[in-house]
Amino acid sequence: MIEILKARFQVHDERHPGLRWEDVEERLRDNDRALAVLRRMEESGGEPDAIGFLPDKSALIFCDCAKESPSGRRSLCYDDEALFKRTKNPPAGSALRQAREMGVELMDEALYYQLQTLGEFDLKTSSWIAAPDDIRRQGGALFCERRYGRVFTFHNGADSYYSVRGWRGYLLV
Repeated sequence: MIEILKARFQVHDERHPGLRWEDVEERLRDNDRALAVLRRMEESGGEPDAIGFLPDKSALIFCDCAKESPSGRRSLCYDDEALFKRTKNPPAGSALRQAREMGVELMDEALYYQLQTLGEFDLKTSSWIAAPDDIRRQGGALFCERRYGRVFTFHNGADSYYSVRGWRGYLLV
C-alpha cells in the first residue's frame, strides 16, 4: 500500500503543496490500522492521497481523490435510517454505514471544497457529504459535484440513490 501511495503522491504533486513524501511515509510506517483503512479505500475505487495536515499539524489528511465518485461506493442512500424507511426499491446499503465499516468519515462540505481546489473531481458523478444535523432531522442530506467549472452543493432526500452518486471519505493519520 505504501508503494501505491508513494507513486500517486509523486504523480499528483498539485494535491499536496509543501508536503514531503518523507513526512507522509513517517506517519504511515508501522501504522497497520491506517494502512488497512487506506487499502479499503483503494479497493473500493477511492484512490486515496495525502492532501495536507490539519492546521495544528496534529494529523495528516488522506482523502478519496478518484476523478469520479468511487465506483465501489455508488447507488447508496445516505444513512441506515433512510435505508430502513425505504420500503420500495431499497438500495443495497448506505453511505454512512460503508464509511463506518471502512473506518473513515464522510467528507464535509468544507473538505469537499478544499479537495476541489486541488483538481477537478465529480465531473460526471456526485458524492454524498456529511449532512448537518438540522438538515438530516428534516429527512434531507447533501451531495456535491462539479459542473460548468463550478462546485455545487445540493440537497436531496436521504433515502434517494442514483447510480452516479457515491461518497467520498477521509482519514486522519
